[in-house]
Amino acid sequence: MFRMWIREWKDNHVLRDVTIGDPTEDTRTHKVLSAIRKAALELDLPEPIWLDRNIREFQKHSRTRFDKDCFIEEIPFDHLEVRIIEED
Repeated sequence: MFRMWIREWKDNHVLRDVTIGDPTEDTRTHKVLSAIRKAALELDLPEPIWLDRNIREFQKHSRTRFDKDCFIEEIPFDHLEVRIIEED
């Protein structure tokens, strides 16, 4: 089972979080993008834009932070953290 934890951070405190699971046999990339899309819908957030630094960090550590530079709209938090907590 694939599970991803998505958390909104402001002033070093978690505002909201959600865990998204994906039991499909899809690729890791598709599971990650799908989980972020589902979390954005559930938390009523715009989807973040993947910058090169996000891609590198995620490939190396299975987690990354999306700050205000990764969103087109204004965001009411400091950053959005995504992290894989379980992988097939």
